[in-house]
Amino acid sequence: MALSPEDSLRLNVMMKQAVKAVRIDESKMSVHALTEKGEAKAQLNPNCKDEKYLKQVREMLSTIVLGSPKGYPVFLSRWTRMGQAKDESLDRLLLLGEPEAVTALVHAPGLTALQARHAWWCMPTAETARRMLEKDCVVEDELGKELAAFLLEFLPFEEDQRAMIESVMLVLKPGLISEEERQKLWLKAKSKSSFYVGFLATVPNDLPDQQAAHPLYDGLKASLSDLTQNPLAQMLVQIHSAQGQSLLYTVQAAFKRPNNQDVVVALINSVANYFNDVAIPAPSQNVQEIICYVDTVCADTSQPVAQYLAEVKVVSKELTVDLDQRIKAMLILSCLDEKVVDPIFALTTAIGTVMRKKLEPVSGPLLQQIKLLRQ
Repeated sequence: MALSPEDSLRLNVMMKQAVKAVRIDESKMSVHALTEKGEAKAQLNPNCKDEKYLKQVREMLSTIVLGSPKGYPVFLSRWTRMGQAKDESLDRLLLLGEPEAVTALVHAPGLTALQARHAWWCMPTAETARRMLEKDCVVEDELGKELAAFLLEFLPFEEDQRAMIESVMLVLKPGLISEEERQKLWLKAKSKSSFYVGFLATVPNDLPDQQAAHPLYDGLKASLSDLTQNPLAQMLVQIHSAQGQSLLYTVQAAFKRPNNQDVVVALINSVANYFNDVAIPAPSQNVQEIICYVDTVCADTSQPVAQYLAEVKVVSKELTVDLDQRIKAMLILSCLDEKVVDPIFALTTAIGTVMRKKLEPVSGPLLQQIKLLRQ
């Protein structure tokens, strides 16, 4: 059964205008078009079941836009969520009245700020906002602030922890939210550890709650300042600074009550990423084996790590503290990424208290290294 004559006429007239985007309101059975003159609306008058009628409406839009009523599925197969859409054809995705087409558009690397505005008109959802805030052109546009404000408002209703972390990471991009909003977001992290992870992953050296520098900081900075080509020396100074101590403090706070496995994985990865400059290849998923490996590498004078360590000890010999264990702690933390929890999470879907109990073979040694660097 074809569309009713009045609907066919309305849609044809609507699409003859300079249409930028099309949105279908399935609950109200209406088609909306964004044109240069504003928004146009066509109220549908179904002559069959709504679902079947909407399919016919989309086929008609596909005929107008692509030249074939059956062209939409074939056309869309190339516009995946992997960002494979061709830049020169992106605009057509907004004219199909299909949410999945909009999703394909916002994943595309070639998305422009104007297309993002039209996509936001089509589908103003948290997922759309997140995908678009990944693009620099959107962040730099005024739309970026609008999307960030939307994500902040939506955060209390977000149930997926991974999406929550991602939202926090994205709104923390420079220029999107005010300092006051940033502080409010930080305060909420006390009850939602996933927020801490967002901060750690995005602004690890600019956390709102700054701790005091370690008592060793001034001495380390003075004695190691000339070792600019020694990554261990540079990281040793950095982790004992106010920024480094603030990061360690925040990691400890985040590990008190991680909500689920996604939060744990993101948290551990953020720690490993911070120590990436001194990372060494980890030979195992077992934490205790990693600790033993670090001891072995540091004792092997043929290894660059051992050579860097020796250099640090020579220039800092006037310091009364033994730096070996602190350096080993940094190296251990650089190795503890998500692979160390894979054997645990492969055997359980537990969350909350039960998950944290099962996680102790990893979280215990990790927190022990952090405690060492803070004491």
